[in-house]
Amino acid sequence: MNPLSLGSSLDLSGVNMLIMLVLAHWLADYPLQTDRIAVEKCPGCDKVLNWRWWLTAHAGTHGFFVGWITGVPLLGLAEWGLHTLIDWGKCQRHYGVATDQGLHIACKLLWVLLVTSAGGPGLQ
Repeated sequence: MNPLSLGSSLDLSGVNMLIMLVLAHWLADYPLQTDRIAVEKCPGCDKVLNWRWWLTAHAGTHGFFVGWITGVPLLGLAEWGLHTLIDWGKCQRHYGVATDQGLHIACKLLWVLLVTSAGGPGLQ
């Protein structure tokens, strides 16, 4: 019997949610983040808009995806805030892109753990 088939006793909802969160992360961090956003979201590198607008909008895109995929808008707000802080730290050269991406993926793991340990969407 295929353990991934419907009716299986194997619950992959957390794994599936994590996969979707990570895929959405790559979408929002690369194709949806223009070169201008990637540069101008850092303090001192802004030319067109104040860096705060770029960083807020970029992190908000991530927050939207997290809220949508998890079904918990509060987790979307948490993602928005943490993504802002993580990217700001990278802009300040406290760490490089590998640590930045690792921290972002760790956030996705945290959201899945919170949703699955609380019994599902809505954090009942």
